Formats: sequence, structure tokens, C-alpha cells
Amino acid sequence: MMVEKTGRPAYLQIVDELRAQIRAGSLAPGTALPSIAQLGERFDVSASVVKAAISVLRTEGVVIGQQGKGVFVRQTPAETSEPQASDATAEILDQLGQMRQSLKELGDRLAAVEAAVFEEQK
Repeated sequence: MMVEKTGRPAYLQIVDELRAQIRAGSLAPGTALPSIAQLGERFDVSASVVKAAISVLRTEGVVIGQQGKGVFVRQTPAETSEPQASDATAEILDQLGQMRQSLKELGDRLAAVEAAVFEEQK
């Protein structure tokens, strides 16, 4: 499964997919998530995108990392007593993802302009 070009950041698409698998029971409590490399290959994204997705799941209390062992589905996923806080966090993370994408696009555009300018000077 690859992330889709929907405008929604890739890491949030991965979060949605992993969260759905956890809710459906395909990733049962205590089960290790696939490695960062495996998830990167599966979703066709870089390790940093996978790490961002895992970070969101950790923040939500859905998974827990064990140093040197991996990342595991929590035995009892943390229930959020304040859904507004969860919604606010998701909104902030979504906005951060959009800003990262915008910065990347600006960087790409700048690189293209620089390449064109320096090509003309030769």
C-alpha cells in the first residue's frame, strides 16, 4: 500500500492505516510494529516519514517503544478523557505536516531557480 497524493501528509495516512489495523485486531496488543525499514518500503516513504507516524501513535498512547526491542501496540491503548485535546493535537500535527510540505515545495522551487540562473551564467 502506498500513500496517496490527497494533500493529507503521508505520515498521517500511515497513522490512519496503523490505527485501523490496531482497532481491527490485525495488530493485537503486545504485537511489535514492523520495522521502520519495512514500513518505509511498504508505504514507499522515507524513514523520517515513518518515524513521524510512529511519534504520533506514541503521543496518542497507542504504541510504546522499548529501547533496543522495537515499538509495540500497547496492552490497553490509552483512552483519551478529553477528546478535544486529541483533536487539537491532530490539527496541530496536520498543520505541521502541511508546513513541512510547503517548505519542501519552496526548497524545490528555489533549487530549480538556482539551477536555471547558474546554467545561464555558464
